[in-house]
Amino acid sequence: MGFLQIDESKCKRDGICASECPTAIIHLKDNASVPVIKTGREEACLICGHCVAVCPHGALSHTRVPIEACPPVEENLTLNEKQAVQYLRSRRSIRVYKDKAVEKEKIQKLIEIARYAPTGSNSQLVEWRVLKDKNQMHELSDTAVKWLRDVVAGKTKRIPLPYMPGIIAAWDAGYDAILRNAPALVVAYSPKEASNGMVDLTLSLSYLDLAAPTMGLGTCWAGLLQGALLASQDLKQKLGLPAEYPYHFPMMLGYPKFKYHRLPERKPPSIKWD
Repeated sequence: MGFLQIDESKCKRDGICASECPTAIIHLKDNASVPVIKTGREEACLICGHCVAVCPHGALSHTRVPIEACPPVEENLTLNEKQAVQYLRSRRSIRVYKDKAVEKEKIQKLIEIARYAPTGSNSQLVEWRVLKDKNQMHELSDTAVKWLRDVVAGKTKRIPLPYMPGIIAAWDAGYDAILRNAPALVVAYSPKEASNGMVDLTLSLSYLDLAAPTMGLGTCWAGLLQGALLASQDLKQKLGLPAEYPYHFPMMLGYPKFKYHRLPERKPPSIKWD
C-alpha cells in the first residue's frame, strides 16, 4: 500500500481519490479492493494531499500528509459571494502606518498561512526573510534612492516614471517614500531550481497580503525596492538574499494609521471571448 494508509472499515471503494489524483498514480482494481499506488509510480506523487482532502469518508491518509494534520472543512466558515467580493475589493495598499511594532507572533502566523498558497508541482520552495530593524530598513531605502537617482539621470536601462523625482525629493526632505516608515518588511524568495519561482512567491505574498487585514495589519508591495534589488547584487546581499536565489519580492507590513470606508472603482476588464 506504500505511503497510502486506508481505513478499510470507512473506505467505500468509490474511486474518488483515484479520479482526483493529479498524477493518476492511485488505482482501484475493483469494487472489492481498496485504493493502491500503481507499481513503480511512487516517485510521481506530488504530496499535494488531494487524496486525503477529497475522500468524503475520512478513510484515507498519507504518510507525508496525515489526516490528523488535515482538519475538516467547516461549512459555517465558508464565505458567500457577496462577502468575498466586499473583502477582496476592500483590500488596500497601505502607505501610512502607525508607529507600532508588529508582533513576531503575527508575522509568523501570516507566513504559516502563506505556505498554503499553490506552488508549481507543489514544490513549496518559497523561503522568507523578515526585517524589523529600522536602521536596516533605512539603509535599504537609501540604496534604493541611489538607484532611483541613476534611473532619473538616464544612467540605467530603466525608463524613468513621472513620480520618481518626487520620491527622491521626499527622501532628501527626510521622508522615506520607498518603505514608507513601515515597521516591518517581509521578503519572499525562491531558488533557481524553482522553475515557477516568481509566480510561486507572488502567490504566497498574495495569501499573506489578504490575510493581514484579519489581524489588523496592512501591506504594500515594495516595488521600488524590488527594482533596486534587481539592479544590485550588493543590495541583495545586504538584505540577506543568497546569490543563487533569482526570484524575490519585498512587502511592507504594519498597522494602518487610517481606516478606509468605501470600495474604490476600477476600470472594466478587457476580455476577448471565443
